[in-house]
Amino acid sequence: MPNEPLATAAALTAVGLLLLVSVLASRASGRLGIPAALVFLAIGVVAGAEGMSGSRFADPLVAFRAGTIALVLILFDGGLNTSLESLRPAIAPATVLATVGVCGTAGLTALGARAVGIPWSIALLFGAVVSSTDAAAVFSVLRNVGIQLRRRVAAVLEAESGINDPMAVILTIAFTQAIAEGRQPSIALLGEAAIQLVDGLAVGIAVGFAARALLTRVRLAASGLVPVLTLAIAFAAFGVATLLHGSGFLAVYVAAVVLGNGPLPYLAGVRRVHDAMAWFAQVAMFLLLGLLASPARLAEVAPRGVVITLFLVVVARPVVVASCLLPFRIPFREIAFVAWVGLRGAVPVILATYPMLAAVPGARSLFHLVFFVVVVSTALLGATIRPLARRLGLEAPAPPPARAVLEIAAAQPLSSEVLSFYVEPASAVAGSRIADLPFPEDSAVMLVVRGRELLAPRGTTVLAPGDHVYVFAHAADKPLVQLLFGREEEG
Repeated sequence: MPNEPLATAAALTAVGLLLLVSVLASRASGRLGIPAALVFLAIGVVAGAEGMSGSRFADPLVAFRAGTIALVLILFDGGLNTSLESLRPAIAPATVLATVGVCGTAGLTALGARAVGIPWSIALLFGAVVSSTDAAAVFSVLRNVGIQLRRRVAAVLEAESGINDPMAVILTIAFTQAIAEGRQPSIALLGEAAIQLVDGLAVGIAVGFAARALLTRVRLAASGLVPVLTLAIAFAAFGVATLLHGSGFLAVYVAAVVLGNGPLPYLAGVRRVHDAMAWFAQVAMFLLLGLLASPARLAEVAPRGVVITLFLVVVARPVVVASCLLPFRIPFREIAFVAWVGLRGAVPVILATYPMLAAVPGARSLFHLVFFVVVVSTALLGATIRPLARRLGLEAPAPPPARAVLEIAAAQPLSSEVLSFYVEPASAVAGSRIADLPFPEDSAVMLVVRGRELLAPRGTTVLAPGDHVYVFAHAADKPLVQLLFGREEEG
């Protein structure tokens, strides 16, 4: 007991150093186009079992529980920042990818694993584990490495990664239980999967609308309590759906989408807080999963891992995505891009801990094979996403971010809002005086951000290309203001 304070201090120092190194190293991931998650995983491996520190961590239960909490935070943050308007045209193809696509990818990947000598039972389990794309990796690449895709392509990728985890979870649990009990998987798991998806969707919608009603009516003692309440909502959505035999991950994402597209108090501040929590969850989760891996075992599975990775990336994912998306008459170049961007990340690695918890023979080797495939495939795909998007003509022109942001934090939903616009050279307002613009009577320009300058708008102020303009407008006047300035900037 006398040494406990010193041990605690040493542990906190080690954690702090790992977090510091991870955050600073994430800068390189953005320049290389590689998800920051891989950097965190690599740091965890180096610091882990046979790495520099010589520390030992071999508790898959802790990793599974911590990973589940982290995924709830990441999915909730992704849902809060998902526009329902952009999601609507992508929901049908994304749903097919998240269900039929996951099953198809699991089956084809199992064939590839069997071809390199893995027994059928473990091959099927492996295919199920790596069958889904990862929300954290996709959100990280699309939002944090400077790539702006055309709306439909980005929406399909984000929606697929946000809702395809449930099917992978169902398949993994079904195959794990079948192996542990010495029986064949039953066709009944398809019906169970449908029930879980429907229940998860229903709980997510119900919790989302109930939470929206609560947040617009409750008066909290301080604005800082609002993110605490939304965090409770995220955990409640996951817990209620899971207890009702539904998909907790789907419920979390859907509840967040419903919340993020409603009139909530302090919405901008809530999004910032959840963004910070999601980043912390990513760093902590990937560090922990990295600590669970052994470099020596990763080297052992490398020969098979390379072959399976290439098969997954070049054959399984493209064949399945093309089969799922062709009926929607989506252009081939968009199908090709979606097929290539099958980023894996935390979800497969976390699912790979489940067979270890069930004491499946060979589970430790399976975990390291999954870990290897996730790291290699995501590094390969992440580094090629930006050049491929440009080659296929799928990058959308994006305005540079403003050096200053204006927003209003309101305790209750308001009938008016502040709209942000970027003045393009071809914009109708470029070169016009504010006084000459046909503004609605109750609307006004509040601020102009020009480079490093903040300009107080006057009637004589001329709007120049490159300006970021903040306009106050009533809800009824919003269409006319948008007609003048064009599409709003995304937050």
